[in-house]
This record gives sequence, structure tokens and C-alpha cells, in this order.
Amino acid sequence: MKRTLAIALALIMLLGILAGCGNTKSGSSKGMEEITILYPGDETDRFTEFLNNEFAERMKNDLNMKVNVVFVPWDQYWDKKDIMLANQEAIDLYWDGLPDLSTMVNKKQCKPVDELLEKYGQDMLKVLPMDYIKGAVIDGNIYGIPSCYAPSSAMYQFVCLRQDILEAVGMDSVSTPEDLMEYSKRATEKFDNIKGGGDPIFKPLARYYGEEQYNWIAAQDLVVFGEDSHKAYDWYETEAFQKLCQFNREMTLAGQYTDDVTIKYNERDSRMQTGNYLWVEGSLGKDTEIIDTVRANAPDATLGNYLLAPEKTKYMTAAGGEVICIPYSAPNPEGAMKFLNWLYASQDNYLFALYGVEGKDYEIVDGRLNRLINDDLFYEWMFRNRNYQLFTAEVDQDYIDTYEHWDDDAVYSASFGFRFNNENVKEIEARLIEVAQKNFVQLETGFVDFETEYPKAIQAMKDAGIDEYVAEVQRQLDAFLAQQAGLH
Repeated sequence: MKRTLAIALALIMLLGILAGCGNTKSGSSKGMEEITILYPGDETDRFTEFLNNEFAERMKNDLNMKVNVVFVPWDQYWDKKDIMLANQEAIDLYWDGLPDLSTMVNKKQCKPVDELLEKYGQDMLKVLPMDYIKGAVIDGNIYGIPSCYAPSSAMYQFVCLRQDILEAVGMDSVSTPEDLMEYSKRATEKFDNIKGGGDPIFKPLARYYGEEQYNWIAAQDLVVFGEDSHKAYDWYETEAFQKLCQFNREMTLAGQYTDDVTIKYNERDSRMQTGNYLWVEGSLGKDTEIIDTVRANAPDATLGNYLLAPEKTKYMTAAGGEVICIPYSAPNPEGAMKFLNWLYASQDNYLFALYGVEGKDYEIVDGRLNRLINDDLFYEWMFRNRNYQLFTAEVDQDYIDTYEHWDDDAVYSASFGFRFNNENVKEIEARLIEVAQKNFVQLETGFVDFETEYPKAIQAMKDAGIDEYVAEVQRQLDAFLAQQAGLH
């Protein structure tokens, strides 16, 4: 009896050990690691096919990993992300805006990745400079990987426009808001299908109208940093904001912004891609990102990127505009970092993830990329790396040379690397964001009368606590600037 019992216990222990060996942190029972990526946008037929077949096979062979992608439509993404992370759902990687990183940290939505990066990200560190990664540092800890390693000075200050239409109406470039107005009027008069500007732009106009240049340093663009004064300002009280509101109001009254124009990121890109609109706000390289989609609707389209007030200094204000984070509740944070490291480990991995199977989804001809499908795979802008990036044949070599050397004469903002911690003013910030969305969006787009509505909106901001909020930003900014001065 005792011997039988001993044998039974031994069998139970053996089965337990075997079961343990067959499981990972992600719960897989097939000896494979597993991660889940929360991904903004709509699922496409080819992307789904790719994920289930060629990509799945590659992940199995290279990493012994299964990668799940949870698609969330753009208009639902941020709300859904917050809910899923609050509920500690099984998400290992997600994307969001780098300027909101401190808010995500305070919400415990992302964990420090320093140790993970050191242990599993060595290949990535070879192609992503540490100065770039430091853009995601808060209180000495790295909380994510800034996405889109590309020239970043004058970020989001560009206007990407229909160059073919610009030339068709007798113009060759734009450098002022008046140029944009004239271009829009000529184009809508000449072409029946053109609806005018696709985007009530504001950061390019802020560059033009500002007495000094600004860097946005708090949630929802509430506060800006003056590059000359080194002071924090309520963005909505600046002269630049007031002038851009008045310009966009003129555009609206002149019929150059239609009723379907909004400032939602996904919607303005979608409008531009229809081929019926003249421009969209963007960063350097925006034209190469969207040209294929635009040409699907306007085959003869060409695009151009323009800075308003090109003579003004180009500032490096951030390391990329977005960030890829690992939640605190991630079932497999190690696997998440392994995946990111794999993606940046070689150009072959990079091209495979972004463009698919060579010969089926894309081809390389004379060093240039030729896409054979229209469906997006993993977004190029989310993982862009200038060490691996390829351009299409339509892109002039002069443009490539400009792109590669764009940051050569740029100046680092004194606020580079500053991340505002909203812990002391969270309630105020929530009120301010509500006011901004309710009172200032309509002003910014030019859809309401500036003279009557602007004073009301400013008073609402005052009542919500903007002055106290700016004072807290300034306090942290002063400490940051003092620390930076001590390092040099």
C-alpha cells in the first residue's frame, strides 16, 4: 500500500512538472511564448492573412512566439485602451502619444522598461540612439520606446499638400497662411471635386504667428514652452493661438473649410486620402506615407511638404511623436521586449513586418521600395527607423538627401526630454481638458465667431484652474532646466 501511494504521488509530481514545462507566462500550452498587441485601426484582409500565415510562421521560427493583434477602430482606440488597461486585460504592447506619457505613468498604464531593454533589447539599442530613447524618460526611468526614429525637428509643423494642384493653379510653393488661402481659393474655383483644405491646421500656423517658437509640454496641448523665454504659457492665451483661430475663421467664412472637416487625427488623414482635399497637417515624410492611398483615388496626384516661415529655427522638441509601452499588467513583458527587439534587429525583419513578403507584397527595384498591395500591414510610422527605411521610386533623390540631413542644422529645445508629472493637478487637468474640448475646438477650427466666443472660452479656462496648472508646469520645468544646467 505504501509503495503504491508513493508511486502515485511520484506520478502526480511528474505530471505537474511536465505541465509546468508546457506553459509560459502568457498561458500557452504548446511551449511557445505569447504576446498580445493592442492596435489602432481596422483589420484588413491581407493583414489578417499575413498575421495568420507568413508572420505566424516567422514568429514561431525566430522567437518561438505567437503574436496576437487586437484591432480597435481609430475613433474608439483611446477610450478602449483606457478601459482595457484599467481592467488589467491581457495586453503586452500598446501605442499612444508621447506627450501624454506622464499621464499614462500616473494612471499606472505603463511600466519602466529599463531592465527589459538592457536584457532583451540589445539589438534595438544598436539602431535606436539612447538620446532618442531618453525622450520617454520620467523621473529617471524609461517608460516606453519612442516610435518613428526619423528626422524630427519642426515636428508636426509641416503642411502636406497636393503639389499637382498647386502647380495647376499657377503656384509653385507656399510659405505663409496667405499663400494657403490663395491656393485653396484658386483650387476650389478651378476643380469641381476639390473641397478645400482638409485640415484646419494649427501647429504650422503657430510656427508662423508665434513671436517665439513653442513646444507643447502638457496633456492635450494645454501648455507650451517658449523657446526664447524658457517659460510655460497657457497655449490658448498666446497671440499665436488667437491669430490662427482668426485665420481658420476666415477660411471657414470663405467656404474653404467644409462642414465635414474636424481635427480628429484619423479623420483628417482619411479626408486627404480621398483625393478631394488640398492639405493635411503633418511631419516631414508625411507625403511618402500617404501618397499610395491618395493615388488610389487621384492617380495623377503628387504631394509636397512645406514649412511656413521656413527661415525660422528648426527645434528638436521630442524623440518621435508617439511611444510604444508595456502595461504594468502585461502577462509577458519579456516577450513584448523580445518582439520589439526582433523588429529592429535587422532590415529584413523590419521590411517583413511593415511590408510583408518580398515578391508577393512588395519588391525592391534599384534600392527603392515598390508596394504590390494597397493594404497596410504594421504601420510604417509606428516603427519607422531611418537606418532601415526605403523610399519608393517616385521620391526624388533630392528629397531623400534633404530628409536624411534635415536635422543637421536643427537646435535641441531646452525642454527636450521634459515630461510633466500631473500628479499634483490631476483634477484641474481633467477640468481643463473638458473645457478645451468643449470651448476651444470650435474656435480652433474656425467654426464659431472668434470675437464673441473667445473671451467666454478663456474665462472658462480661468475658472477651471489654468493659472494654477501653468504654475505647476513652470515649477517642474524650472527644476528640469536647473538639473540640465548642472549636467553641462
